[in-house]
Amino acid sequence: MLVVLAGGMFAGIIGSLTGLGGGLVIVPLLALVLHLPLTQAVGVSLFGVIATSTGAAPRFVGTGYSNVRLGLILQVAASSGALLGALISHWVPSRALFLVFGLVMLYSAVMSFLPTAHDSAGATEDSPLAARFRLASRYKKEGEWVEYRVVGVAPAFGIMVGAGLLSALLGIGSGVFKVLAMDRLMRLPFKVSTATSNFMIGMTAATSAGYYLSHGDVSPGVAGPVIVGVLAGAHIGGHWMTVLPVKTLRRVFAVVLSFVALDMLLKGFGI
Repeated sequence: MLVVLAGGMFAGIIGSLTGLGGGLVIVPLLALVLHLPLTQAVGVSLFGVIATSTGAAPRFVGTGYSNVRLGLILQVAASSGALLGALISHWVPSRALFLVFGLVMLYSAVMSFLPTAHDSAGATEDSPLAARFRLASRYKKEGEWVEYRVVGVAPAFGIMVGAGLLSALLGIGSGVFKVLAMDRLMRLPFKVSTATSNFMIGMTAATSAGYYLSHGDVSPGVAGPVIVGVLAGAHIGGHWMTVLPVKTLRRVFAVVLSFVALDMLLKGFGI
């Protein structure tokens, strides 16, 4: 229980800092260290992701880091994918899931080492679809409001379906694709991407968490300590996210993904 509690706190810190939800720490901890079946690890992780969102998201709304309007629009696609993923979760081989998880993490890690010109300022002008939905917003940086624009709404909406699917299959909160889609396609400032992802991941995880719970894949003895630890860690990580420089956040994001990708790929190949 102490190991799970400490792991949950670490997952909450990492999840709120990067917008990934903490599932990338919880699933390997439960599956590789405590040897839980993958479906049970995913089921518990989904509740941990909900706790991450609950603990971190309120810190970001008042500062403008969370683009609520954008998050709710993209969440329609993410929840649709999560429903589909929950329905097929017990039909997909565990080893295939580990390989998918590892490849997604590895790709994300490589992309995250590459800084972008819009880390702070965002896009320079709205796309027609973004202007129609009034998705441009602003966030507070060092006491001043920084305005940003949004592009790439349609392709990001499509990617969110895949993000929701992976959330249900792997218990990762789909933050991997969400952050990358908002950062690379929509050209949001990186902190806005991570904060908006934190706002969304709880809703995505909740879409499929009930399915795992109803199938007996969520052990209260494991989920309880995970949730308590994650809530504490998310509160700490949410504060750090607002004060740390973007370059540091990108490095944390990339390094964590690299280690998890290696673990998952080795497990997928039976090593």
